[in-house]
Amino acid sequence: MQMLLGPSLRSLRRQLWSSSSSIFSNYSSINSSGLLETFSNTLRLIILPSTSSLSTISTKNCNFHYFSTSAAVAANLSTKEIVSKVTRRRQRRRLAKTCGKTTNAYAAIELALDSVVKIFTVSSSPNYGLPWQNKSQRETTGSGFVIPGKKILTNAHVVADSTFVLVRKHGSPTKYRAQVEAVGHECDLAILIVESDEFWEGMHFLELGDIPFLQQAVAVVGYPQGGDNISVTKGVVSRVEPTQYVHGATQLMAIQIDAAINPGNSGGPAIMGNKVAGVAFQNLSGAENIGYIIPVPVIKHFITGVVEHGKYVGFCSLGLSCQTTENVQLRNNFGMRSEVTGVLVNKINPLSDAHEILKKDDIILAFDGVPIANDGTVAFRNRERITFDHLVSMKKPNENSLVRVLRDGKEHEFSITLRPLQPLVPVHQFDKLPSYYIFAGLVFIPLTQPYLHEYGEDWYNTSPRRLCERALRELPKKAGEQLVILSQVLMDDINAGYERFADLQVKKVNGAEIENLKHLCQLVENCSTENLRFDLDDDRVVVLNYDVAKIATSKILKRHRIPSAMSGDLNGEQISEIELASRHKEWSQS
Repeated sequence: MQMLLGPSLRSLRRQLWSSSSSIFSNYSSINSSGLLETFSNTLRLIILPSTSSLSTISTKNCNFHYFSTSAAVAANLSTKEIVSKVTRRRQRRRLAKTCGKTTNAYAAIELALDSVVKIFTVSSSPNYGLPWQNKSQRETTGSGFVIPGKKILTNAHVVADSTFVLVRKHGSPTKYRAQVEAVGHECDLAILIVESDEFWEGMHFLELGDIPFLQQAVAVVGYPQGGDNISVTKGVVSRVEPTQYVHGATQLMAIQIDAAINPGNSGGPAIMGNKVAGVAFQNLSGAENIGYIIPVPVIKHFITGVVEHGKYVGFCSLGLSCQTTENVQLRNNFGMRSEVTGVLVNKINPLSDAHEILKKDDIILAFDGVPIANDGTVAFRNRERITFDHLVSMKKPNENSLVRVLRDGKEHEFSITLRPLQPLVPVHQFDKLPSYYIFAGLVFIPLTQPYLHEYGEDWYNTSPRRLCERALRELPKKAGEQLVILSQVLMDDINAGYERFADLQVKKVNGAEIENLKHLCQLVENCSTENLRFDLDDDRVVVLNYDVAKIATSKILKRHRIPSAMSGDLNGEQISEIELASRHKEWSQS
């Protein structure tokens, strides 16, 4: 940049040169063409002879502040005064810019205030050790927000095992009765409905946005512990990837943020701009300011399923257990060329559609045309990668997918129908009592992970090892199959000597292999022989006189104050909380 200095500038230049060391912290110099450049940590000042006003031109790396020489001389301004003027101008511009951003942020928060509600839940969890009764009721709070259709979206764990739900909107002292319309425990989402017209006055729904990019700012709005009023915390997006959902024990996409998410925040929206970027649902134990929000694709999948089917339909699975192919020898063994990538199939769920199409040792190369890397990931946005399971989970139930496979050195493409799959041993069991059947003091139940959780927080190490391994690894062989166990023995003369038989799998009743608890119940109730025989794990055998055992059963039930010998689902009497809510709505309309 070439500029000529007029006579009127010389004295000002000398003044700037002589005083620069006391004003600026880094460096000051005059270039060969007479241009004065003054550097500091925050400012570059250039004095021009011909400009008539102060202006700021933004460049990529810094701001150049141009000040008129003639104006400075005419006003008899000192170096400090020039710098002061430029600094004040820059501060005003920065303040205006900040105020604009703040105004937008406050506008988004104001929008949320007319949508976010506080949820009061009374719940009673089942006692899996004594499956005919519940534990003591407890009161919890959470957050939620209004979505289109006069519905409230919140977390499933906020209303899990609920017996009574109330909601309160911001600025109101009144609590309104709410009903659970649908709940998806895998994705930790639930939809509530409020029938009161008064509640909906002044309420506005929030729109769902998109997945935020890394370092984008979000504001989490909710009612965390520590107070009764609404709270707003801000943070930025740190990571986007499939994460273990604690409540549902499933692997789905989640967004990690550095905003604090505390108990009570659950179910509240994470606002980005004027739209919802996700739903707050969990934090990382033992870490500070690491929270997670459920992203919009998972939310939309849940809501769409409820709208189309009238209930939660779940997330699809291929039913595969796969292994990475990063080892060179492994790749060579299966004929994978250097440009070929994919994952190795180890195990296939017999209940999946893939069981009839794919084979063990197949190499999955691509899913719906998206190449799968050797580590099992696929491309996601700009230079990000996620596991290909995310693509599978976002498919609708009974939707087909194209899977490209390498088998015996040749590539094949198959169309596979995707469906939600249930494990042999349920990972969770909410909103209903556990199943049980009692005969002669022998308590039979289907094995579930919540039953193993009764052994404490360290249940993996303290629960029966054999049952734990089966719960985590075994696959069902046919639909409706359960792993039935003898959980305990209620002592009586009829079962004396069998009291040590606990936590053993029941394999046969009178020689017939059992499929599930209901099948065991039918085999016992329809017994036509004098003696009844149970074959258990470890080759243990229980034999009872059938007629004597039936008489003893009623006495044992009375002694232990047990209302029924079997759970409601075995005799068709059990109704879930959601079904009760549906019936209540029908009764109200009739």
